[in-house]
Amino acid sequence: MSGFSKELTAGKEVPAKSYSDYLKFIIPSLIGVILFMIPFQAEDGITIPVAYLASQINALLGDTIPPITVAVIALSVIGSFIAVVFKPNFIITNHFLNKLLNVNKFWLTARFLGLIFAAITLFGIGPEMIYSENTGALLIYDLMPILFTTFLLAGFLLPLLLNFGLLEFFGALLIKIMRPVFNLPGRSSLDCLASWVGDGTIGVLLTTKQYEDGYYTKREAAVVATTFSVVSITFTIVVAQYLNLGEYFIHYYATVVFAGLVAAVIMPRIPPLSRKSDTGYDGVEFKVEQAIPSEFSPARWGLNQAVKKAQTNTSVSQVIKEGIGNVLDMWMGVLPIVMAIGTTALVIAEYTPVFTIIGKPFEPILAFMQVPEAAEAAQTMVVGFADMFLPAVIGSGIESEMTRFIIACVSVTQLVYMSEMGGLLLGSKLPISFKDLVLIFLLRTIITLPIVVLIAHIIF
Repeated sequence: MSGFSKELTAGKEVPAKSYSDYLKFIIPSLIGVILFMIPFQAEDGITIPVAYLASQINALLGDTIPPITVAVIALSVIGSFIAVVFKPNFIITNHFLNKLLNVNKFWLTARFLGLIFAAITLFGIGPEMIYSENTGALLIYDLMPILFTTFLLAGFLLPLLLNFGLLEFFGALLIKIMRPVFNLPGRSSLDCLASWVGDGTIGVLLTTKQYEDGYYTKREAAVVATTFSVVSITFTIVVAQYLNLGEYFIHYYATVVFAGLVAAVIMPRIPPLSRKSDTGYDGVEFKVEQAIPSEFSPARWGLNQAVKKAQTNTSVSQVIKEGIGNVLDMWMGVLPIVMAIGTTALVIAEYTPVFTIIGKPFEPILAFMQVPEAAEAAQTMVVGFADMFLPAVIGSGIESEMTRFIIACVSVTQLVYMSEMGGLLLGSKLPISFKDLVLIFLLRTIITLPIVVLIAHIIF
């Protein structure tokens, strides 16, 4: 098979098994790339296969998804209550069930709160502020069905990206960029790519799995999840259209990419991300990213490492079992947290002046930067913390195209929003606290706002 098919193991070159090992890397990885990363034009616009399939399942199941979601959240709460209070052996001694259900009292309370909000919204009882169309109903009828089906498909299909060598291949190709520029492993580039063309949710799921499997330190996982799980192209198109900026889309997206890259360079080097520990996930052996030996090119080393990873997959049933575990972990661990935190954030945004008050300091800043209609734009600078689409909703009535352009760019580059991404991050095993998310949101706003405003002045 020639030297091209050899890898270094314990200082010796060992020939790969056969050409079938290459196919074991290429075929599943190629299917994963197509499903998660190749956009195409559907009847409702540009999307990726996983998102399209999720939408088809949504259409098929229709109105049954919200009650199914509430049932899943209820099962999560009941299971967690039994695990925390009674600690039965069948849960405590089972690694997966113990990790899924035996949570601390804070997360048990959060899951219970998510169930309360979900039930109130589904049955339309109790305080209207919880189940109104802009709070609980927005989550359980619009967001939850998307998360439910996306988690279902992504949970089963993520092993195609994770288990067959694609990350190892990308890691070798891009380690010379990711390490010096972002102080991250080369494999993190795939998280960014999956988010960029797919969805930030998928990026978080990828990051969480790699962190739990020992490929990221706490610092790396936190940085990747809050810096590289970027908003999808599809969502940026929706925001641009909603704010009537269709003719400026190229300018808008280029600005988002540039400001996002600047934030990605700065954020890992300042607190709170820079203070995260460089240790791996607790209880899991950390897998240090290997440097490329001098006698290997990045592509050749990446291929060898990818084939080596692919060779470890000897059982289809094990991959399926892992997929089922992924789905249950996301459904029962994340959905109740998104419902609890998302509803709380939206109620605060919709029924209290909190975000208007918090946004007041941005009014003189925007006025100093000569942004038209600064007073109207000020609250959009912070309301995105509750939900990323809220700035577009509030800013849609602003007459100045320049101001709408700034709102569109800033809201997308902020990344952290509690109705989805924030809930996902807090509900995951990633080492990120609510305080971290607040600081990261504000820092990203402070970093990207001047860049966006400067470019907006040039364009307009």
